[in-house]
Amino acid sequence: MQLRPILRTIATLLVAGLAFGTLAQAQTEIRLWYSLTGALGEHTLAQIEDFNASQSRFVVKPEFAGSYDETMVAAIAAFRAGTAPHIVQMFEVGTATMMYAGGAIKPVHELFAETGVPFDPDIYLPAVKGYYSLPDGSMMSMPFNSSTAVMWVNDTALAKAGLDPATIDLSTWEKVRAAAKQVVDNGGASCGFSMAWPTWTQFEQFSAVHDVPLASLMNGLEGLGTELMVNSPLHVQHIQNLIDMRAEGSFMYGGRGNAGDSLFVSGECAITQGSSALIARVQREAEFDWSMHMLPYYEGTPNAPLNSIIGGASFWVMQAPTRTAEEWQGVAEFFAFISTIPQAEKWHVDTGYLPIRFGIYEKLMEEGFYADKPGLRIPYEQLTRGTPTDNSRGLRLGNMPQIRAIIEEEIEMAFEGQQTAQQALDKAVERANVVLRAFERANR
Repeated sequence: MQLRPILRTIATLLVAGLAFGTLAQAQTEIRLWYSLTGALGEHTLAQIEDFNASQSRFVVKPEFAGSYDETMVAAIAAFRAGTAPHIVQMFEVGTATMMYAGGAIKPVHELFAETGVPFDPDIYLPAVKGYYSLPDGSMMSMPFNSSTAVMWVNDTALAKAGLDPATIDLSTWEKVRAAAKQVVDNGGASCGFSMAWPTWTQFEQFSAVHDVPLASLMNGLEGLGTELMVNSPLHVQHIQNLIDMRAEGSFMYGGRGNAGDSLFVSGECAITQGSSALIARVQREAEFDWSMHMLPYYEGTPNAPLNSIIGGASFWVMQAPTRTAEEWQGVAEFFAFISTIPQAEKWHVDTGYLPIRFGIYEKLMEEGFYADKPGLRIPYEQLTRGTPTDNSRGLRLGNMPQIRAIIEEEIEMAFEGQQTAQQALDKAVERANVVLRAFERANR
């Protein structure tokens, strides 16, 4: 008997067995680009780690892609190069751009239908589902981190100015202006009122709450031919009110983006409007008592106040030449995992972002979670206030970041006295419509 051939046979079988074991244990990788930083970024990674630990078939590989604006540009460039990640986190105003990106994206409703992974879009709040869906209800992207705009109040500054934080009514703009002026006049704070994200809070949210259109065609939800409508009498009245408040010293403009947040967190401004997701920073940095209130409305406005609309971001599925059925399956399984009540509840509790699906808010209320956290209830209750109308379902305007910048440029000139409120908003509409027509031509 020859021992050497037998040993070679055994060695060959062992190598084959090891190779088979390696293949059997190989996981399908799903690349995910995200944009949240700090504690919110850490919680995003924790959700991904939870999914990876829950099964062994797929592994989601997270990659920080920069700001939302940077991510949008990079994602489209990666698609053109054939190297797009499977999933991209994109801010809500990028919805129209992504939706009309042709073959760059795979709609979520198609993903679930093709993979057979059970999914019901009706688990989401109407304001959330509607924002990321076609008019027929077909969901295009996966809701994830949703916020809304609220009013933040420095209770310590109000009390110092002779106002009772426990009983004060800030439900209308008239009352907000009066309180802001009293805070400044009585030395409660050097600034009465400010805001962050000026276009989002003072136009997009403002229009929804007051049931007036931001743009035609259901704020762009019905198609590409939309035109901006922010030069309506109510919008002009509002900007004039802010101009007057600035003249009397009760309003301070904090700048674009989230720059205005610092004025509140530092204690300089007693009242501000910004994202509900600011709560983590307020809890960490504010050295005063604070509270959260719903956005105000102008007295006598028909149908006001209505629901606010969402901010934040969703997950978009990107196409690439090398995608396999197994990879699509992994993306669908990941989405199904993060949409479960335990995971969605954990995300809300850990981050302060909205409980975006039915059942979470009610469960936490029953458990007494909000008893010592009343502020966390405000965004949800405001988002679900009233019945959404064509003006408060959301918006879908192409190149929205550019339109936001145009509006802010024009109102900044009005705040500086270089033009009237009417002139500012007329010019904003004219310039924005040029952008919209360009987007329409590019996506017909």
